[in-house]
Amino acid sequence: MSSSASGTLSSTTVGEAGAPVVFLHGLFGQGRNFTQIAKALVPDFRSLLVDLPNHGRSPWTDRFDYAATADLVAAHLREGFATAGPVHVVGHSMGGKVAMVLALRHPELVDRLVVADIAPVAGGSLGEFAHLLDSLAAIDLTTVARRGEADELLAQRVADARVRGFLLQNLRADGEGFRWQANLELLRRELPAIGDFPDVGDAVCDRPVLWVAGDRSDYVRPEHGPAMRRLFPRTTLVTIKGAGHWVHSEQPEAFVAVLRTFLGADER
Repeated sequence: MSSSASGTLSSTTVGEAGAPVVFLHGLFGQGRNFTQIAKALVPDFRSLLVDLPNHGRSPWTDRFDYAATADLVAAHLREGFATAGPVHVVGHSMGGKVAMVLALRHPELVDRLVVADIAPVAGGSLGEFAHLLDSLAAIDLTTVARRGEADELLAQRVADARVRGFLLQNLRADGEGFRWQANLELLRRELPAIGDFPDVGDAVCDRPVLWVAGDRSDYVRPEHGPAMRRLFPRTTLVTIKGAGHWVHSEQPEAFVAVLRTFLGADER
């Protein structure tokens, strides 16, 4: 595993050979959220785990914009990971929308596309994310002396220990105290834009697309099918049982199996 911060985005590479796959995380996430998935794909695939802007070790921005974010990812790929040709792209939630816009704006960079539990439409369960952002913002980090104290404070608002663990990956030691690595203020302010989907004009992606939904999630609905097929006519939908919105972390073995089948590991 190796890390790099070429250009404007930070990323980590897992694997040394095989077909190249790029992973784009969702809101509150980091590239490393896909580490175990990427390791499970070795040696057939070499993965790039990207920290999107305002997350992980990538820089912060003044506003959120899907087109601009996709363009930053495209520039990052052109600088290294995609120099030999198009790559597979896997995106979850917010990262799934970035991945879709990337494929529509920069089709020469994308071989196959996997969109995990999100649709190319506005809306979704933004209230849940607003609550989580408010819950993090409510923690006074000046009073936190150890990570466990932050968890105790967050537990007053977020009962699910797994969700708290995911959120607290954004907590970083800073001198004698702590800070949030993600740009929480911007993410809260720009949440409507994050929940939206941009106007992509008449762009259409003719590459194979796998649409992965969790059967316990309502982010992908039957009525979203026409919008997906209009932009991505070669779309196949797979629903993973026992998975909610975080399908890759809730059912990792099934998610890896689906990726291997779609990305054609057996053909390489």
